[in-house]
Amino acid sequence: MTISTSKPSLGKLGAIQPRKVMAGQSLVHESSLSPGQRFPMVLEPSAPGVDLLAWARESRGFIERSLLERGGILFRGFGLQSPATFEEFINIVSGEALEYRERSSPRSAVAGNIYTSTEHPPDQHIFLHNENSYAGTWPLKIFFCCVTAAQQGGETPICDVRRVYQRIPTNVRERFEQKGVMYVRNFSNHIGLSWKTVFQTEDRAKVEQYCQNAGYQFEWRDSNQLRTRRVAPAVATHPQTGDRVWFNHAAFFHVSTLEPAVRDALRAQFADEDLPNQTYYGDGAPIENAALDAIREAYYAETIKFPWQPGDVLALDNMLAAHGRTPYVGPRKILVGMATPHNKHN
Repeated sequence: MTISTSKPSLGKLGAIQPRKVMAGQSLVHESSLSPGQRFPMVLEPSAPGVDLLAWARESRGFIERSLLERGGILFRGFGLQSPATFEEFINIVSGEALEYRERSSPRSAVAGNIYTSTEHPPDQHIFLHNENSYAGTWPLKIFFCCVTAAQQGGETPICDVRRVYQRIPTNVRERFEQKGVMYVRNFSNHIGLSWKTVFQTEDRAKVEQYCQNAGYQFEWRDSNQLRTRRVAPAVATHPQTGDRVWFNHAAFFHVSTLEPAVRDALRAQFADEDLPNQTYYGDGAPIENAALDAIREAYYAETIKFPWQPGDVLALDNMLAAHGRTPYVGPRKILVGMATPHNKHN
């Protein structure tokens, strides 16, 4: 079946059935994780032996359009698992995979610009977020590849942040739209990530130049510690679709979102301004608990989870879809790669 480039009306969404997607001589079929669910799109080979890389080369336009419309695509059953092949897939559909800069999560490089998804303790949740939405530059696309699925748990929950934006109460949303978000980060060698890890350099002058270019206030403190502050919008407009999206780390970086034991331990040790990460309104005022609860509830209400299968590749538009991680048991290996750098000046 030839794929139409027109956008289906909302009244037709529930009637969409699995269909075949033709590009050259390669053939896949489209389905969904559950009946009537459009996010993410699921693409699978209709017969054994379909070469995902060859199909992607011929179908890049279709992939790009589908990501903009749906926010995410799950490629399932193609057997893509090696870091080199995963990076080649990213390069085909989105240009060169990016180096992971201005980090907020512990990762290890696997090969090229492919990384482990996170090395956060497996018994902890990772809250939903858009990668690097706290930074001055972020990737427009992020990709995950399952090499080893956990024995239990370990899903990568996702949600459409267009819907999160609409679900957040109007008074909360408008307050953030007016004030923005202030991110305060403290980097030390004792807890969290060091500034050398975050900025991938040991040269303080390079860090200072980076901060100046990205609009950060910064100060060096005792024992070679660094504190940064940055005020950024809480809501963004997608550069291609024009959609208004909830695009920030306001809840993710707020100490109240952490697991209770971790949160209580940090608050017992640090004042708010000394925490590894903390968020405020853009004018420096504390964010009310009720507002944070409303934001978290909006994410939870829109969350979609699915169990990983080895060989799965998940492609997300990083400004339309947020992702997280559930706790897990047993070995788990999910690779990640990012592409298409963007900032508000692009």
